[in-house]
Parts: sequence; structure tokens; C-alpha cells
Amino acid sequence: MSEAIEELLLLCEEKMEKAVTQMKREFASVRTGRANPGILDKVSVDYYGVPTPLRQMSQVSVAEGTTLVITPYDKSIIKEIEKALIKAELGITPNSDGICIRLPFPPLTEERRKATAKEVKKYGEDAKVAVRNVRRDITDDVKKVEKSENLSEDVAKDYQDKIQKLTDKYTGIVDSLVAEKEKEVLTV
Repeated sequence: MSEAIEELLLLCEEKMEKAVTQMKREFASVRTGRANPGILDKVSVDYYGVPTPLRQMSQVSVAEGTTLVITPYDKSIIKEIEKALIKAELGITPNSDGICIRLPFPPLTEERRKATAKEVKKYGEDAKVAVRNVRRDITDDVKKVEKSENLSEDVAKDYQDKIQKLTDKYTGIVDSLVAEKEKEVLTV
């Protein structure tokens, strides 16, 4: 068996795993009816002229399951954090009491739930496209190795089948994660 192709298979699985991980990161920013600190991952605050991730400069906790409580380590930047939250367009109005900021998550309307479910499906499709792109690239690389090492067609076909099985495995993982997230979004 070709060592170069075995390495390509490992690379293939690693890249497909990264596509699934990226999709999970995207899912964390999807608004469901519950408070999720992951929604703040993309929020950065202008801290003395330097854009700094909100979660690095404050403690974020969940209260009553539907409210995020943001307690900054430096109380003097509450106004900056509020501005950043409004600018991030989370669809939630921050409430400040001078010590902490509360983000109450209102229950999603049926229309909003359906729109969010579509967004989840889009993230899933993007992940599947990424997995298929990895399959295409690795398959091309296997063909190059096949020619350079004069491998038999049977051996090359076996590797193609292994790549397809990996692709099927990861598209299945994506489908199940999308279904799980859709169920979470659509549950009232």
C-alpha cells in the first residue's frame, strides 16, 4: 500500500472533521429560544482602540435559561460593551444597570423559528459542500500519486472507495447534527 495515499486519507478525514467543527461553531451563533453564550463569540468590543472579544473581557452567565448576564471585569467599559452588542445586531436589546448587562431572549415567533431553521439548513449545506470539495481535492491527489507510483487501477479504486466512505460518513454526521439543531430551533 502506498504511504503517500495513506497520508492523503488521514488528511482527508482531518479536513472533513474541520468542516463539521466549523458548522458546529456556526450553530453556536444561531439564536434559539434559549440563552446561549455562544451567540456572543463574534462580538468584539473597542477596548482602548483595540477590538477585543467580549468573552475575554467579561464573565458571561445564563440566568433563568432565557437571559444572558454579562459582567465586565472593568466596569468602565459597560457603555462600549452596550455599543458593541447593538452593533452586532443580535436582535436583542441590552439592559444595563451600571454593574452588568442583561440580554433577555424573547421567545421566537413561529416565523422566526422557520427562518432560523432555514439558516441551520444553509450551514449544513455549506458543510456538505466543504466535505465534497475535500473529497474532490483528495481524489485528484490520489490520481496524481497513482500515476507517479504506477499503482494498479484496483488499488486506486480501493482508495477512491475509502474516500467515498469517509465522505458518506461525514455527510451523515452533518445531516444528523442539522436535524438535531432544527428540532431544537422548532421546539417551542
